[in-house]
Amino acid sequence: MRYIWAIIWGTLLSNMSFYVLASMQGGHYNFASASFFGIILAVAAMVIGDGLISDPAEQ
Repeated sequence: MRYIWAIIWGTLLSNMSFYVLASMQGGHYNFASASFFGIILAVAAMVIGDGLISDPAEQ
């Protein structure tokens, strides 16, 4: 369930930031590229959180 929420939040936050930055620059907002970046961001967060960072109590 936490993977689903990570993908949802990553997509929402990246879409929000892409929209704000496009509005500030006077450019066009592209939903597909923002969503793709959000999914990549969420997967990277999951890999870092589960794979690279470990609890000291587990060692």
